[in-house]
Amino acid sequence: MSPHIPYGMWAAALTCLCAGPSVAQDLVTVYEQAQHSDPVIHAARHALEAAREKWPQARAALLPNVAVTASKGRQQGQGSFNDAPFVDRSVNNWTWTLQLTQPLWRLGPWRALAEAEASVRQAEAQHAGAQQDLMLRVAKAYFDVLAAEDAVTVADAQIRAVQAQQVAAKRAFDVGTSTISDVHEAQARLDLALAQRVAALGDVDTRRAELDRMLGTPAGRLATLDATRPLPAPEPADAQSWISQARLQHPSVIQQSAALDAAEQGLRRQRAEHLPALDLTASRGTEFSSGTLSSPADIATRARSTRLGVQLTIPLFAGGATESRVRESAANRERARSELESAQRTAAMQARQAFTGVTTGLSQCEALVSAVASSRSALRANEVGYRTGTRINIDVLNAQQQLYAAQRDLAKARYETLMHGLRLKAAAGVLSPEDLHGVNAHLLSPQDVSGTTETPDSQPPSPPRHVLNTVP
Repeated sequence: MSPHIPYGMWAAALTCLCAGPSVAQDLVTVYEQAQHSDPVIHAARHALEAAREKWPQARAALLPNVAVTASKGRQQGQGSFNDAPFVDRSVNNWTWTLQLTQPLWRLGPWRALAEAEASVRQAEAQHAGAQQDLMLRVAKAYFDVLAAEDAVTVADAQIRAVQAQQVAAKRAFDVGTSTISDVHEAQARLDLALAQRVAALGDVDTRRAELDRMLGTPAGRLATLDATRPLPAPEPADAQSWISQARLQHPSVIQQSAALDAAEQGLRRQRAEHLPALDLTASRGTEFSSGTLSSPADIATRARSTRLGVQLTIPLFAGGATESRVRESAANRERARSELESAQRTAAMQARQAFTGVTTGLSQCEALVSAVASSRSALRANEVGYRTGTRINIDVLNAQQQLYAAQRDLAKARYETLMHGLRLKAAAGVLSPEDLHGVNAHLLSPQDVSGTTETPDSQPPSPPRHVLNTVP
C-alpha cells in the first residue's frame, strides 16, 4: 500500500462501496424485507403448513369412509354336458358396489388424533423459534455492518490525525527541533493505519454480503446508533427470573414438550392395537352375469343387494409386530423426555449468558466511555507536550492509537449489548417485532450523522457522533 495515494481516493473507494439509496433503512425495515425474502423463514413457514395437515389426516380415520368398487370381465372356456364333446363357452359379467364404513369404537385413531395435535404444536413452536432466529440473525447482520463501517470511520479519523502529526513532525525536522526518526515513525504509523483501513473495508463488504443474502437484494444505507440514548437494562433485573422463564417458554422447550406429548400419545396408540374395533358397514350393489361355464343354457342374471351391519375385529396375534412397536414407542418417549430436559438446560444457559452479557455490556460501555474521555485528554496533553518539547512524536502517535481503539471498542460494545438484550428475550421466548421497534428507537438516520471534517494540522478530527458520543 503506497502512502502517497491521496486520501481522497480512499474516501471515494469507501463511498462507492457503501453507496446506496438516499433513504435510510432502519432495523425494522430490514427485518420486514427479510420476512419476505429470507429462504430460511420461507422453509419454516412451509414446514408448518405441512405439519398442520397431520391433524385432518388423523381425523379422517374417525370419519365415514365411502368407496365405490366396480369390475367388468369376460370368461372363456369349454364345457361338456351329458358326455357330449366340449364346446366353447363365453360369459360376460360386471358388478359395482357402494360401501360406507363408519368407525363406532376404535381407540387407536383417537390416540392418533391426539398425537397429531401434539405434532402440530411442536411445528408451531419450531416456527416461532424460526421467527425469533430471523430477528436475531437480521439484528446481528445489521449491527455487524454498522460495526464494520464504524471501524472504517475510526480508521479514517486515525489516518487524518496521523497525517496531521506527520506534517507537524516534518515541520519540526525542517526547523531543526526534532530528528528524522519522528518523520519515519509517523510514516510507519500512517502505513499501518492505511493497512487497517483496507482490512476494515473488506470487512464491510463481507458483512454486507451476509445481510444481502438474507434480503435477496443489496441493502442500502443503514440507520446508525444514536449514542446519546442510554442502553436499556434488563427488566426484571433478576437473572433467576429470566432463567425460570426460559425453562418454560423457550421455543425449543415448548417444541420438545410437544414432542414428548406426541411420543406419549404414540405409545398409547400402539397399545390400542391390542383392543377390539367395532365398525358400522353399509353397502349397495348390483351384479350381472350372462351365464356360467357350467350350464348349457345362457341365462342372464342380474341382482341388486343392500346390506347393513356391524363388524367386530378382535386382534389375536400379529407375529409380535404390535409388541415390538409398543417397545419402540416407549423408547421414543424416553428419548423425548431426555431431549426436553436437555432443551430446558440449554435454554437456562442461554438466558444466563445473555443476562450476563447485558449487565457486563452496560458496565463495559460505561468504562469505555470513561476510557474514551481519558484517552482524549491524554492525547491533548501529549500534543501540548510535543509542541513544548516534553513529549516526543511516538507519545502522540501512541495516544492517538489508544483513543481510536477505545472509540472502536465502545461502538462494538454498544452493538453487542443490544444483541445480548435481544438474545435474552429470545431465550425467555418473548422476543417479538415490538422489541426491534424498541431497538429502532436507539437508531438515527444517516442524514442526521455529522460527517467528519478536516481539521488543522495538529488537531485530530473526530468521527461521527454515533461513534464518539458517550452514554449519559
